[in-house]
Amino acid sequence: MRIALTAFTRRGGGLARTLAQDLEEEGHTCTLACPKRLEEVLAFPGAYERVGEWAGARFSDSDALLFVGASGIAVRAIAPYVRDKLTDPAVVSVDEAGRFAVPLLSGHVGGANDLARRVAALTGGSAAVSTATDINDRFAVDQWARERGFYMEGREAAKAISAALLAGESVGFESDFPVREPLPEGVVQGDGPLGFAVTLDGEKAPFAQTLRLIPTILTLGVGCRRGTPEEAIAQAVDRALAEGRLSPRAVRQVCTIDLKRDEPGLLAFCRARKLPLRCYPAEALAAVPGDFTPSAFVQGVAGVDNVCERAAVLGGGRLVIPKQAGGGVTVAVSQEPLTLCFSKAEGEVL
Repeated sequence: MRIALTAFTRRGGGLARTLAQDLEEEGHTCTLACPKRLEEVLAFPGAYERVGEWAGARFSDSDALLFVGASGIAVRAIAPYVRDKLTDPAVVSVDEAGRFAVPLLSGHVGGANDLARRVAALTGGSAAVSTATDINDRFAVDQWARERGFYMEGREAAKAISAALLAGESVGFESDFPVREPLPEGVVQGDGPLGFAVTLDGEKAPFAQTLRLIPTILTLGVGCRRGTPEEAIAQAVDRALAEGRLSPRAVRQVCTIDLKRDEPGLLAFCRARKLPLRCYPAEALAAVPGDFTPSAFVQGVAGVDNVCERAAVLGGGRLVIPKQAGGGVTVAVSQEPLTLCFSKAEGEVL
């Protein structure tokens, strides 16, 4: 997580610095800021005139805001920027003695509840978590999805699922992937009016009211002629995904040959979709084991008989959509294996 920390007193600044160091050791990226009046005393990298302006900027570039000080200051600072729990960052406040860590915003989806628990563990304090599913020890589908990086489609269904479980009712569950352990209390496999489905199919709706959870486990392998525009690449990708009934939300990266690392259209496509681009040399692609669709033309130009299929597999997983060609673009898709579990994901800290 990208965590922005601020404090309003000398003592609070000391705790903020310690928390930033501890959280960075756990793999998070932390930034520190304080009011201008404390700039020389605390020597934080950032300083601001108004905490509200700092908070507004951090809503755009951070995954979490951690206030060390009174919760009321944090609430007033973030109030103008609060929009939606699916997009707002996590916001946590902790008093300068570290006694109480309070998740204020985006407890489940944003991870504020888990961040508050982690802060409390580091300070020896308590996390004041107040969300109903947590205090009643019920399965929280939105938090479970966030912990695993699943994209959620159907926010109203997510709210309805939480409400049903809190009321002691059952909700349905369907998965296109194997499940390793028993289902949570109240979650049952089978038909019903309300439920959630873990799937790569963006149209799947096994329940009258369905929450789709889409794992990001697909890799796009892409090849293209020099000068191919972004629009042509986007059309080819979307066509291949649609034919395979695969949601674009499931794509985690784009892979290609290193000859294309500076291809303007491909770079623009990756920026527009917010996808990382990984490039491999021809030798690495040629060494990928498997049966791939050969092309003498590609061999002559790139030094390897196939770019898109080999790049997709080298990026991770098995080939699920073989080479699709059109408009000067070739596309293939690979899928990483996935087995579902309902306990906390291995290696998670927050």
